[in-house]
Amino acid sequence: MSNKDSALSKEQQSLLKQFKKQITHPQTTQLLQQQAVEKAKAEEPEDDLDLFKKATQGVQKLDHANIANLNQTKRKKLDAQTLAKRVAAEGSAETEGTELSDTQAALNPVGSQQTLSYRIATLQHRVFEDLKAGNLRWFEAVDLHGCTVEQARAAVLQVIQMAKDENQNVIKIVHGKGPEAILKTYVNGWLRQHRDVLAFVSAPENQGGTGAVLVLLKRAEKNPKYKQ
Repeated sequence: MSNKDSALSKEQQSLLKQFKKQITHPQTTQLLQQQAVEKAKAEEPEDDLDLFKKATQGVQKLDHANIANLNQTKRKKLDAQTLAKRVAAEGSAETEGTELSDTQAALNPVGSQQTLSYRIATLQHRVFEDLKAGNLRWFEAVDLHGCTVEQARAAVLQVIQMAKDENQNVIKIVHGKGPEAILKTYVNGWLRQHRDVLAFVSAPENQGGTGAVLVLLKRAEKNPKYKQ
């Protein structure tokens, strides 16, 4: 070792040796640099995504087939023609149908845009106003579009009977606004004759307007024909 080298401290001599190695072996230098970079990466803190992946490792996805659907299906209007066919096939145990006069209904025609309104004298005014405003929730609705007079008549009687069987007292009948208002005229006449009808009125605009009526029925327990 030269006198110059001996004058250097041990630390300086070590740095000098490393420098000489870097000059004579550039590949070794690159390897050392790469190892230093990898070591620095390993020491870096993990980001949120990596931590989340580690925390959820082994977790399985839920089977959606076992999840209950909480969205309630909306009640659809009944098919009047289907109801009429059911009545024709099974027959009706009730006799109200024979008490309704088609002639009486036809002799009192109503206009296509006319507002229908009827109530018995003993019905409370407040109840009638609630029906008129659409505040009373109806049980079933039947749409008479496309029906013959006989089919419409059977369907009206059937939906009234269904409400009585379920002890419900409000139904909706969609008769339409045809130019001659034939079905509307008959519905107006039939409901006025039916002994279980307390009141009916053309529906609010958002529920069908003059193309439908909301009907208030006697409660089943107040009906002398009701069987417990």
